[in-house]
Amino acid sequence: MTGGNHTPVIHVLDQSTVNKIAAGEVVERPASVVKELVENAIDAGARSIRIELSASAGSISHIRIIDDGCGMSPQDAALAFIPHATSKIAGIKDLDTIRTLGFRGEALASIAAVSRVTLITKPQGSGAVAGTKIVIAGGTVKEHAGIGAPEGTSILVEDLFFNIPVRKKFLKTINTELAHIHTIMEGVCFSHPECSFRLFYNNNEQMVTDRSTRPLDTIARLFGADTVKHLIPVDAVYPFMTITGYISQPSLTRKDMARMLIIINGRFISSPLINGAVKTGYGTLLLKDRSPVAFLSLQIDCSLVDVNVHPTKKLLRMSREKEIAEAVRKAVSDALLAHDLIPAVEAPAQAIVSLPAATEKQPVYTYPLTETASSGVSESTHAGTIDSDQRLRQTELSTGIPAFPSRLPAIEVIGEFGGIYILGRTETDELVIIDQHAAHERILYEQVLLRLKGEHHSQELIWPVILHRTPKDTSVLKELLPALTQEGFVIEDFGRDSFIVRAIPVVLGRMENAGIIDEIISDLVNDASTGSVNNRERITRIIACRGAIKAGTVCTKEQCQRIVTQLRLTQNPYTCPHGRPTIIRFSRADLDSMFKRI
Repeated sequence: MTGGNHTPVIHVLDQSTVNKIAAGEVVERPASVVKELVENAIDAGARSIRIELSASAGSISHIRIIDDGCGMSPQDAALAFIPHATSKIAGIKDLDTIRTLGFRGEALASIAAVSRVTLITKPQGSGAVAGTKIVIAGGTVKEHAGIGAPEGTSILVEDLFFNIPVRKKFLKTINTELAHIHTIMEGVCFSHPECSFRLFYNNNEQMVTDRSTRPLDTIARLFGADTVKHLIPVDAVYPFMTITGYISQPSLTRKDMARMLIIINGRFISSPLINGAVKTGYGTLLLKDRSPVAFLSLQIDCSLVDVNVHPTKKLLRMSREKEIAEAVRKAVSDALLAHDLIPAVEAPAQAIVSLPAATEKQPVYTYPLTETASSGVSESTHAGTIDSDQRLRQTELSTGIPAFPSRLPAIEVIGEFGGIYILGRTETDELVIIDQHAAHERILYEQVLLRLKGEHHSQELIWPVILHRTPKDTSVLKELLPALTQEGFVIEDFGRDSFIVRAIPVVLGRMENAGIIDEIISDLVNDASTGSVNNRERITRIIACRGAIKAGTVCTKEQCQRIVTQLRLTQNPYTCPHGRPTIIRFSRADLDSMFKRI
């Protein structure tokens, strides 16, 4: 460094700039303002909260939150706008036992720094004739006076980002900003059913909930009674946490995770960890790229949760993450397995129904078809009967694992259709339709998973099979060789993009057609689910798919009954490993309604 006169290049920012920068961390958009002010109202003990929004010049210009909470004295009202002034904590030790939604004292100061705010408040039960009015613009107090007011608090926020044009220009369309507000309010309403909420936009009611002790009431008000009909309760207790709430039956899914509302210690949060654990709990009950609907509340020991890692407090840091995720997965899995998941077909309201245009493209799944597949009732062929017998005998072999109590009712096979569907009748006179291939695929999948460790599960081929692959396939296959070995394949590099297969898993039965080996390997190297499940799971699913009785193979009535019997012994008889349903049912009432007998 040199001496003499020198103009400093480092300088201390003025407080106004500091406040605006800090506000940018807390106030991202209008939804941030709504979230912070509504949470303040809840912390103030409000039981009724009203949110009023209006727009002008292409943006949300007016946000008013009115509550019947405890209100503030004139002194507290003035202090509330000072950065880091708070009634929630007194020192660092209090962070270990945070029970309130706010605590850092940033919200009001940050909002006031980038907008025009009018606060009117009056303490509950104070007996005061007048309340307090404070007007602040860009962090500067413009008015502080008494005013006639009801008990509680009203805060009006106008001209958000009026003094930071660069932030304002990055706001999205009104509809997008409203969507963010609705998302925030859905989570807040679900997490606090003890409060009633009313949301208005340009004087039109957008959302309303009533005070309730039943979360289902709030869910019904937010998402409709049809959603509630498809929900399953979750109630699990662990040493360090409890999990309550609802998850959807596999028949109700979405392309996104927008309907997975997760509450931790009363706080609506975003948690990829918990979302992932919920999806994992469904296992193979979901189709690929589909997400369930979930409304879960977790009460976790405060010492395991750090809520002070994000300015808006929408992200949390948790200790024992693996244990928490495993507890969520198990709670979801147990709730599903305790419930009858056979989807029922609802009778149409009209004799002729016009189907609405699809709003969301559904995945189309194909599965192996025999060349003799038919569209009607057919007789089984000699070759098909022998092949089906071989495959069924293989899945009738004991795995050494005790059978699960059946989750399906007793089913009497009454016929089959098209070599694809088995028709059956239950003891309660319901008609059930079973997807032949999906059912046997589920049976085979579980047998692969449940075979005892250490059991000899490979069978040598009389004639080894040589596979020739492309250079791209070769690189993928080499990475999969360890996992394939675990599943009972013995495959060796044969040089020049070739491999020799010397043994295959026992569950595939006697290999009459060596082409199935090439099909399995092709499925693996071209599997689109790479990354969503581990290699062993991918291999298990593909073995099950290729080893199962193919759709289009017309089975005898006795063979159909054997498939049904084996399906009833599985742990999860409701879907194939890819999430497609194995069975659906029609009640007698459904059929009577379809034929206008009711």
